[in-house]
Parts: sequence; structure tokens; C-alpha cells
Amino acid sequence: MSIRLYQLLILLLVPILLLVLIVRSFSQKEYRQRLSERFGWLPSNMQSGGIVVHAASVGEVIAAKPFIDKLLLTYPELPITVTTFTPTGSAQVKKLYIDKVQHCYLPLDISFCVHLFFRLLKPKAVVLMETELWPTIIHRCYKSDVKLLLINARLSEKSLKSYKKLSWIITPALNKFSAILCQSADNAEHFIEMGASADLVSNSGNLKYDISVTDELQSSVSQLQKLVPEHRRLLVVGSTHQGEELPVINAYKQLQANNPDILLVLVPRHPERFPGVAKLCAEQGLNAVTRSSQQAITDDTDIWVIDTLGELLAVYALAEICIVAGSFSDVGGHNPLEPALFAKPVVAGENMANFKEITQKLISANGIVQLENNHELAAKLHCLLKDNELATSIGKNAYDVVIANQGATGRCIGRLADILNL
Repeated sequence: MSIRLYQLLILLLVPILLLVLIVRSFSQKEYRQRLSERFGWLPSNMQSGGIVVHAASVGEVIAAKPFIDKLLLTYPELPITVTTFTPTGSAQVKKLYIDKVQHCYLPLDISFCVHLFFRLLKPKAVVLMETELWPTIIHRCYKSDVKLLLINARLSEKSLKSYKKLSWIITPALNKFSAILCQSADNAEHFIEMGASADLVSNSGNLKYDISVTDELQSSVSQLQKLVPEHRRLLVVGSTHQGEELPVINAYKQLQANNPDILLVLVPRHPERFPGVAKLCAEQGLNAVTRSSQQAITDDTDIWVIDTLGELLAVYALAEICIVAGSFSDVGGHNPLEPALFAKPVVAGENMANFKEITQKLISANGIVQLENNHELAAKLHCLLKDNELATSIGKNAYDVVIANQGATGRCIGRLADILNL
């Protein structure tokens, strides 16, 4: 009864969903492209009978990469389809895998859209990530005996309170999964408290730790390195959001007099903001070079704006200090493990709510500098710039945390293999 009510409500919301896509397309035209895929109509050349992995956007695609790579090795005979919801996620899949996987958008969670999607792909298994809980898709898997996994599952205490208001649809959906593999013990407890059967829930660890330096990544690093003089010291600010660039620019200005060799590198999170960030730099009287221009950095360059997709990890590799953005606003921060992979000292703002457990592990290991007040940014950066031993120690500690917590990918692949029993 609950699923029918949900499907009716979603059907009534279709005009609003379409309006949202249209509005988003004003700033990002890709949202009005490939609309047929949103309704379950897929390219005719897509193969059926494989495994579908859904990674909503860029962050999820990057987190899922070790799992997808292992899937390709474990099941070379099966077509692996990676779905996303955002165009930036789609671009990331295409960049990482070219033709190694099939790719399309996940359909809207409407009965007829989901029906078309499943009729064309006929998957043996569907793998969702984190909190991607789509009741119609989940119900279709359950009814069609398609194995269904939720990996890297997370449910914060705050989200748990919100989800309990929707327990009439969320709890039945959770119990239709074949397995729910959580990032941590706390998250596992929250899913059980939400009503998931304890038999389905386990703590597999966080996939975000399972990152590594691949040949492709090393190649990207080498290409970027050619554009930057060796004596420039890079302060990389990763995944910035609206309102975060100006405070960082102001901190950079305070540091510039005593550190003329520093280069501020801004990596906006969303492509539609690329031009605006470059304009802001110019308005601040600073000489900015965009990555897309292919121009080399000179001694006169103040800021390098990375207005391309998929190069954040490579830029982190070149950094002297990495600043994790999203933490200077109400966004809740982005992944601090990405710079930690390169043993770089990491600085984060006050708000790391999205990575609370990871941040706590890094703090406990002295592997991150989290500001108690965002106004401290310039002072903390000054300390790290003048104390190389301290910066090196923080970076090494962060790297050790990454290595010590790897292994979630293997556990997730093992559980999928047990369930598929191929």
C-alpha cells in the first residue's frame, strides 16, 4: 500500500520535476540533453544482463571508482552499467572509463520510467550508494528478483530524524535490499534504528579510503606540472561553493607579502560557476589564469582557476597545502582523503558535517587542521608555510590514516559475489 501511495505522489510531482530540470538547464544546458534517458528510454546499443552501479554525481563516481574497477576485473563477461543523475557525474564517468562501462542517466523514480529501464537492461544486480534510496527502483528489484545492494551506506543522526518522518516508505524499502553495507558502525546502528533488519546490515568500511594513484592520474599530474614553475608553492582550494572564494582570496592577500612565491589555485565545484569565479578574481585586482586557456603559470600569476572537470586529484598532488572547501559554508565539506592520499597537509573550515567521522579520525591522528573559526584561515596557513616540518608531519599522518582504513572495496565485492553466486 505504501509503495502505491508513493508512486502516485511522484506521478503528481512530474511537472515539478520537469520544471526543476528546465530551471537547472538555464545555467547548465546539459540538463536538457538526453532527456529520454530520464524517462527510461536508453540507447539501443546498450547490453542487458549485467550489473548496474548508480553514483549520483562527481563525488560518488570518484568514491565508487575502486569498486567499479574491481567489478570490471571480477566480471569481465558481464556488461557493467554506471548511472548518474547529474551531468557533471556523467562527464566524470565518460572521462574515467571511456567505453569500458556502459553509461546512462538513472531514470526518474516513476513506475513507467523504471519499467522501461529494467525491461531494456534486465540487470542481474543493482548497486546503490550512500543514501540513494529510490523506492520504485528498489521495489522493482525486489519484485523481479534482481539482487540489490546499498554500499558505502550512510545515515547521519540528523538525517535519521528526517527519515523517520517518512518511515512509512523508507523502512519497507530498506528491507527489500539483499544487503546494506555501511561506512561505519554508527551508520549501521542508524539503519537498524530506521527499521532495517539487523541481518541485512553490516559495517564494511568506507569506500572513500580505497583511493590510489593510478597511471592515468600520474599522467594528469605530469601534464599539469609542465604548466607550473618549480618555485611556485601551490595553495589548492578544492571544490569551492558560492561565497567561499572571497574569504580565501582575502587570506591569500594577507599571505602574499611575506610569501611572494605562493600561487592560489581555486577549483570550483560546479561548472556553471567557472566564469563567475574567474571574474571575481579580476575584480579583486588579481592576475588569474584559467586551466582551460592552456596558459602556463608565470611569476605574475596570482590565481589559477581550474575550470575543467576531473582534475582536482591531480592538482592536489602538486599542492604544498590543500584546503577542503564546502567547509566554509553550510555545505558540510568535501572529501579530505583526496589530498591526504598525497601526504599533503589538509586545512578545513568549521563545517565538515558531511565527513564527520573521517575528519575525527584525521584530527585524532593529527592529520588535519580544522579551523575553530573560519577567520583563522590566514593565520593557520602562515604557520604551515613557515614550518615545513609541521606541514610534512600533518601530511604524513593523514596519509597513514588513508592506508590504515582501506579494504571496503574488497568486502563489498565479496558480499556481491556471495549474493550473485555466479
